[in-house]
Amino acid sequence: MVFLVAALSGKLTKKLVENLGPGRHGDGSGLYLVVDPSGARRWIVRVTVKGQKNAKGAPLRTDFGLGGADVVTLNQARERALEYRRMAKSGLNPRYNANRDIPTFEGMSRQVHIDRLPTWKNPKHGQQWINTLRDYAFPKIGRMPIDSIGQPEVLMCLSPIWTDKHETARRLAQRIKTVLDVARSNGFRSGENPVTAIKDAGVLPKVKVKVDHHDAMPWQDVPAFYAELDQRSATAAKALQFTILTACRTSEVLEMTWEEIDMGARLWTIPASRMKGGVIHRVPLTDAMLHILEQMQAFASTYVFEGQKRHKPLSNMSMLMLLRRMRQGNITVHGFRSSFRDWAAETASAPREVAETALAHQIGTDVERAYARSDLLERRAILMAAWSDHVTKVHP
Repeated sequence: MVFLVAALSGKLTKKLVENLGPGRHGDGSGLYLVVDPSGARRWIVRVTVKGQKNAKGAPLRTDFGLGGADVVTLNQARERALEYRRMAKSGLNPRYNANRDIPTFEGMSRQVHIDRLPTWKNPKHGQQWINTLRDYAFPKIGRMPIDSIGQPEVLMCLSPIWTDKHETARRLAQRIKTVLDVARSNGFRSGENPVTAIKDAGVLPKVKVKVDHHDAMPWQDVPAFYAELDQRSATAAKALQFTILTACRTSEVLEMTWEEIDMGARLWTIPASRMKGGVIHRVPLTDAMLHILEQMQAFASTYVFEGQKRHKPLSNMSMLMLLRRMRQGNITVHGFRSSFRDWAAETASAPREVAETALAHQIGTDVERAYARSDLLERRAILMAAWSDHVTKVHP
């Protein structure tokens, strides 16, 4: 009993554990408190395994994570460190013999996903985050203990899609790195993140990313196409007309509710939660836009452009399929934003900040945006009225 009490004493105290700054702080007998610059605190123990050598022939000395200091107390860390030292002294490598509950990569990933749910911009983005790991990482390393994943395992996930699906692979790498970083901060891993090591070493080939531009209709052709749309009564046609007039994104138009519309003030206010940039966007309504809205009021739906199901919006493919039926297969809905932007520059001579704000694009540096608090609504109202006039009049 005397030996056990002595073994469970050390240099650190509960107060020091809570207040020590960044760095590695020894408790004695190979136990350390590691405080990251972020403030995260975790325990590691350094042991030398009796009779075993490393790759260079020297005694096998290695570090093991014991858990985060927020969940593992000082005494618990000392007890676990004692267990590791006893195993090492008897010639047993703690990596293979310690009785630790090490989560799998999939288990840790799903926990990280749950912990970050409040931070996602919307549920769709959160689902995309875990789906990437589900499709490309879990089948290969999902069942592996989180502390056994190194560069070969990461490359196993990234290499097959690095060139063919480079953007997906890049996002996958970021998400694997995040999971491994969280595991390290919780004491389940030690050492450099293998994703960082792979990047720094240039292991994977450089891929020249091709910019994927949305095919756009020339602005000169938009009035004739709009007139053809005007002959159609389908909701998809009205939604596409409204999209062209407002130069808004597909999701912004299709998910629009009547609560966002102020007909009297001639204003549509899109909440930040529905905007790509996470900032409220106000759209000035022109006569042509209001005419479309008045037609849609008769449906008395929650959404302005109701789909096949009551009080549900149109499918996000509805307008694209309409373009296909109208033999405009090379044109995308998003491309009409480019049509507007080209017209604004070439014909309207609109100032850049006005045209870009109309598209809900962020302009300038963070400092410039901090001082430029106006959304240029009045100037944009003039620009959008001119665009409506161009679109709704068939020019010779």
